[in-house]
Amino acid sequence: MSRVYFHIDLNAFFASCEVLLDPSLKGKPIAVSGTTRRSVVSTASYEARAFGVHSAQPIEEARRLCRDLIIVEPHYHYYHQMSDDFMNIIAGYTDTMEIASIDECYADMTDAIMKLDRPLDLAWQIQRRVRDELGLSCSIGVAPNLFLAKMASDMKKPNGITVLRIREVPQKLWPLPIRDMRGIGVRTLPYMEELNIRTIGDLANWKNPEELRPVLGKNTEEMIRRANGYDDRQIITEWDAKSMGTSETFLEDLTDYDELRGMFRSLSRTLSERLRKAGKAGCLVSIRIKYYDFSVMDRSARVKEPVWKADDIYVQAISLFNDNWDQEPVRLLGISVSDFEKEDVLASQINLFDESIARREETISVLNELNKELGGMRLVRASEAYKDEAE
Repeated sequence: MSRVYFHIDLNAFFASCEVLLDPSLKGKPIAVSGTTRRSVVSTASYEARAFGVHSAQPIEEARRLCRDLIIVEPHYHYYHQMSDDFMNIIAGYTDTMEIASIDECYADMTDAIMKLDRPLDLAWQIQRRVRDELGLSCSIGVAPNLFLAKMASDMKKPNGITVLRIREVPQKLWPLPIRDMRGIGVRTLPYMEELNIRTIGDLANWKNPEELRPVLGKNTEEMIRRANGYDDRQIITEWDAKSMGTSETFLEDLTDYDELRGMFRSLSRTLSERLRKAGKAGCLVSIRIKYYDFSVMDRSARVKEPVWKADDIYVQAISLFNDNWDQEPVRLLGISVSDFEKEDVLASQINLFDESIARREETISVLNELNKELGGMRLVRASEAYKDEAE
């Protein structure tokens, strides 16, 4: 029996959340964005999209297209809360799910649909729960692989359910414009059109893959396979059952190196704390880069000594990133550590580190007490210098 995958996508997520916060916005053309001239649209309501407003569009252009456009500044913390609630609903149906971004996920529902008389009842049930419990609408694609599930969920928005079987690919998928194919980005599209590849069917039936290699590179054969409805990828619930990792999907695609470097710093600290609590350290550090067009790059580096401290993880991660980032906009970054050392060896190392932290904090406390008693600026500087050196 083939697998049954759902791709579940919240419709106009940020805009829908803003309507929940302010019901007076319902039915109006709104764009979630900053208000400066350099701001771009994060999400537009469907009323605004009817005027040509879309995500990643400069806000000034969006205003020209829709004179009555309402600009709403984002409430990111609220979006994350709603996203967590949405993912928890889906996780109640299956243990095999992959969070693709803040507002979408893949889920293997093969076992879950067996409990119902009609397979599509599960999709309707999920839509109803998301609407009743969260006040949000979602579109669901149902297919035998991840690519077709994603393409299917895009076919009926908002609040649609689409089943896409491989035998239906020539009728349902091939007539779509090539720009609608997942994996064909804004930079690739002009080259495809230059080759007169206008539809997904044109790509599926292209006779000479070598002509596409300058455009699609190493993904040439894989993209042709997907255009024909085939995709061998599996849902990634963890990068590796024997690894520990963390990742962050960005609300907007990032291209600024300093921002990306800062994110690696933050991820390294988070992962270090998880490893410390679990008493684990490993000799293989891996990074994941997901680009704006959802293409994914995984790279790894082996180290001589097991790592778990934030600085050690960061050094390896940023080195891998520097060697492999191709300057394209980044949607997600992740770090994982695997090839774990024996737990008894790590326990002694981590205990020593904890003792070092305790001694450092005790020293800082003594310096602070002395400073209170003497009121000397020199001790203030000494205390702060000790903190900086220790960190």
